Amino acid sequence: MDAEAIREVFEAFGPVDIRRMFGGQGIYRDDVMFALAGEGELYLKVDDVSVGHLRDLGSRPFSYQTKDGRTTITSYWLMPESAFDDPDEAAELARMALKAALRAKAASGKKAKKPSPSRKPRKPVSDSAL
Repeated sequence: MDAEAIREVFEAFGPVDIRRMFGGQGIYRDDVMFALAGEGELYLKVDDVSVGHLRDLGSRPFSYQTKDGRTTITSYWLMPESAFDDPDEAAELARMALKAALRAKAASGKKAKKPSPSRKPRKPVSDSAL
């Protein structure tokens, strides 16, 4: 799917940026990736809140084989065919995907950083050491 076709799908949603990645394309709104295009298909970001909606529409997750033969399933699900013919549906799904991406971004920012090892307090320097 070329960049112009992607922009056309999301026209009712508003402007999107498209960046090449891993043989496919990442689709962004305000520097947040909410969709990806690969192998001629378009996938939308989902999370626990939104995955049920796409599942109910008959969608499936994007998956790929790793070098060691394992299958990896991602948090991107296939955009339903009906959305390609319905700009309002495409815009609604894009908004849902963007919200999922924003929630994921917020959650990753909330992850607790490892506390740094506590340092022992320094011993005071005595006058004789100076």
